[in-house]
Amino acid sequence: MRVYGMEETMPTSTRTEANPIACLKARPGAPREAGAAGVQHLRIREKREALLYVPETAVGQAAALAVMLHGAGGNAEQGIGLLNYYADGAKVILLAPESRKSSWDIISDARYGPDVNFIDECLEQVFSRYTIEPERIALGGFSDGASYALSLGLSNGFLFRYILAFSPGFMAPVRIEDQPRIFISHGTRDEVLPIDPCSRRVVRALQSHELPVTYREFEGPHAIPPQMKEEALAFFLS
Repeated sequence: MRVYGMEETMPTSTRTEANPIACLKARPGAPREAGAAGVQHLRIREKREALLYVPETAVGQAAALAVMLHGAGGNAEQGIGLLNYYADGAKVILLAPESRKSSWDIISDARYGPDVNFIDECLEQVFSRYTIEPERIALGGFSDGASYALSLGLSNGFLFRYILAFSPGFMAPVRIEDQPRIFISHGTRDEVLPIDPCSRRVVRALQSHELPVTYREFEGPHAIPPQMKEEALAFFLS
């Protein structure tokens, strides 16, 4: 695994059959069954869970989808909690999978693998039940979840048209697909993932590849102020 953030270059090759690493195959299409509203537990694998939140306004019509990833030591509830306050008004379906270990595979195992497969299976279930706008699919997260969102999102840019990264530490994409739009926020007093070696370097690397980045710094610690959530959501739905 090559980590970007400490370095200023990234791969630009697109996906090939010989390079299937970190490839998500699920794609939105016509639902095969009717999906319900509310909070749902997707138990695809034993001892692994994903939470799905579907607003009433998103049932039976095209909706946006945000896949939200928890930080280290977190769970599906924390992933859903990143944006659940805003989901109803914005008509956004939220999907929050859990990592296999205490953090995401490229962080815990230094390679892509089981978490990619699990996210793919979760997405397949969502796409089979709901009409998702192909141009309104985001991958986001906080802390380690933000690092993974940048990494997996850039590697699957034809699927994830938006990336919402709150206080990321790094990124490790295996390729850059297309040009997903990226929102990054970070606190200037972050003592967990200091802003200089983390977001500021990540942003420079992204800008060097002329990727569309909206970057916000705020006076604060390792957290997500409501203003940053609101701005990220407006960015996603603009």
